[in-house]
Amino acid sequence: MSLKKSLLVVILILIVDQISKIYVKTNFTYQESVDVFSWFKILFIENEGAAWGAKLSDIFPISDSTGKLVLTVFRLFAVIGIGYWLYDTIKKQLPKVLILAVSLIFAGALGNIIDSVFYGLIFDESYGKVATLFSDNPYSSMFHGKVVDMLYFPIIQDAVWPSWVPFFGGNTFSFFEPVFNIADTAISTGVGMLLVFNKKAFGSNKTEKSLEE
Repeated sequence: MSLKKSLLVVILILIVDQISKIYVKTNFTYQESVDVFSWFKILFIENEGAAWGAKLSDIFPISDSTGKLVLTVFRLFAVIGIGYWLYDTIKKQLPKVLILAVSLIFAGALGNIIDSVFYGLIFDESYGKVATLFSDNPYSSMFHGKVVDMLYFPIIQDAVWPSWVPFFGGNTFSFFEPVFNIADTAISTGVGMLLVFNKKAFGSNKTEKSLEE
């Protein structure tokens, strides 16, 4: 897979990711939702922390602001590392499935880091009102932005575990609870490809060529 094709994948994902985030941010108030299907909603929330909304301040004795800054800087270094990994895989002409997977992971990581670095500087708050792009009264500062999430799939809601199920019997549960975005989807898809096509992704070029012939 060539550098041009990899960059095309990254750019397309970034465009779709950022357009969807900016649209939701400038048309929805916080926690506003729209039903697309009974099992799929557009639900606007913002993630101030890491995966699943976790915060460093919940683990370490630091302020929310410091925790957010540390997390954003860590993400920046992670994106640089993934970018180098992508460049190296293309340079060495490693298997196409590996290059595609790393391209997806890089695009997703870059999409979310844009939110973390810039959104606090260019948007105002979304609580009780629709946010303004390039606001004169931004909700935070550079490196303190919140990641915009909006894809919600409540396929099963308030179901009850059968009484015979150990530990969980009689308790209610829902599936699928997390709210995510296009960037998260790209990352998950890339990681999934590495897991499913592990042997092909990390095999030699000779192995790939023999499979294609």
